[in-house]
Amino acid sequence: MTCTDSSNGTNGSTSSTSRRLTLAAAATTTALALVTLSACGTSSDAADPESGGTVRLDVNGQPPKTQAFERKLFDKHVRQFEKAHPDIDIVPHEGFMDPKTFNAKLAGGKLEDVFYVYFTDTRSLIEKRQAADITDAVKDMPRLGDIQDPLMKIFQDEQGRQYGLPTSNYSMGLLYNRALFKRAGLDPDQPPKTWADVRKAAKKIAGLGDNTVGYADFSKNNQGGWHFTAELYSRGGRVAEERDGEWRAAFNTPEGKATLQDLYDMRWKDNSMGSKQLLQVEDVQRMMGSGKLGMYVAAADNITVVAKQFGGTYADYALAPVPDAKATLLGGEGYMLNPKASPEKIKAGVEWIGWRYQNPDLIEKNVADYAEAELPVGIPMPTVPDIFKGEVRDRIEKVKKDNANMPVANYQAFMDSAPNIPGVIEPPKAQQVYAVLDSVMQAVLTKKNADIDALLADAEKKVDAIYDAA
Repeated sequence: MTCTDSSNGTNGSTSSTSRRLTLAAAATTTALALVTLSACGTSSDAADPESGGTVRLDVNGQPPKTQAFERKLFDKHVRQFEKAHPDIDIVPHEGFMDPKTFNAKLAGGKLEDVFYVYFTDTRSLIEKRQAADITDAVKDMPRLGDIQDPLMKIFQDEQGRQYGLPTSNYSMGLLYNRALFKRAGLDPDQPPKTWADVRKAAKKIAGLGDNTVGYADFSKNNQGGWHFTAELYSRGGRVAEERDGEWRAAFNTPEGKATLQDLYDMRWKDNSMGSKQLLQVEDVQRMMGSGKLGMYVAAADNITVVAKQFGGTYADYALAPVPDAKATLLGGEGYMLNPKASPEKIKAGVEWIGWRYQNPDLIEKNVADYAEAELPVGIPMPTVPDIFKGEVRDRIEKVKKDNANMPVANYQAFMDSAPNIPGVIEPPKAQQVYAVLDSVMQAVLTKKNADIDALLADAEKKVDAIYDAA
C-alpha cells in the first residue's frame, strides 16, 4: 500500500551536513499535508489481531519521487516485505522526523508508527517518553548481536532499555585530493596521520600557486562549530561533558586551544587556507570539485556530492582517518516507534526495521541493484550502512568490493581504521552550541589579532548559559 507525506523535503541521499541543516530549518507542515496524513491513517488504526486482520503500519523514510531509483527500490521492498509478512500492511510516507512539527503530530495522533530519527535526538525523545520501549520486541531479533554495541546504546536509556534501532551511521575522516598530492610531491598513498602532518601537507599544496588551497574549513551557519567539534574530538577533546547530571562546556582545554592554534597558524603563518573565509559546505565542496583544494574534514558521502554536483572525478579523491584519530565525530540515523503504538504495531515495526535496514541478505541485493543501475558502489557510505561488526561487516565489505565501480583502495585506510576509532556523537543542544562556536572559528580565520584564550573563555560562558537555560 502506498501513501505519501510530502511535508518534509529532506531525503536519505542528501549529504550528512545538509541533512542535519535541512532538518533544523525544515518548514512547518502544511494544511494539505495534514489532510494527506489524516487520509492515510495513524497509529490509532491498529488491526484487531484476534479477528485475524492485518496490522496496519505507517512508516516514514520513503524517498521522494525526484529520487526515482531510490523510490522504486523502497517501494519494491515494501511489496517484498508484505509478501513475506501477509499479516502486516506497510503504509509508507515520504520524509522524516521534523522537530518543529514532531510534538504536534504526536499529540494529534498524526505521527507515523515507525519514524526516522537522528542520533542526536534519541536521548531527548527517550527522556520525554516520546518513543516506545521496544526491549521485549527485540530480544529474539535476528542479527541483533551483529550490530555495533555503541550504536545500539545510542537508543538505550540508563537502565539499558531499548527505544529504537540504528540503521546507518557516518564518521568523519580526512577527504583529500590525490592529484594535488602528487603535484605537490606528496605520496597520495600515505595521507597525513596527525594534525602536524596536515599542516605540512597543506603548506606544500598551497605552494602550487594559482589560488590552490591546502586545507579548508567551515565557519558559518553552525557548520564552523560542527567542524570545530569534529577536529576537537580527533585530538581527544570534548565540546561538552555531563557533570552531576548537568551538561557543561568542555572545550576550553589544551585540546581546544591546539585545534584553534593549528587553524590560526595555517591561515596566517603558512597562508595555506586561502584568503577567502566564512565558508560553508557547498563552498568547500565546490573548491574540491574544481581541483583547487587539497584537504578538508568530511564524511564519506561528500565524495559523491563533489563528483556529481561539482564536477569532480571519483578517482581523484581519497578518504583517510581523521588526523590523530583519538576519536571521531559520529553521526547517523535510525528508527523509533510511536509511544502510542500497540504491542502488535511494535512487534510489526521491529520486524520491518530489521528486515529493511539490518538485513545482510537484502543489503547484498541492494549492492547488486545499485551496481546494475551504474550508481556508485564501493564508497564507505551509502549504499551500504556501516552498522555491523565482525563477520557480518566483513561479508558486506567483500560484497561491496566484488561489485565496486569506485576506486575502493582510495578509502581502504578509512575503512580499516573505523572499528578502532571511538565514535562520539554531537553534544546536547548541538545547534545552539555550534552557533556560539561559529563566532570563534570566524574570529580565528578572519582576524590576525585573534586572542584564542579569550575566545574560548567567552564561548565557554555562553555555552554554559545555554545548558543552564535547558
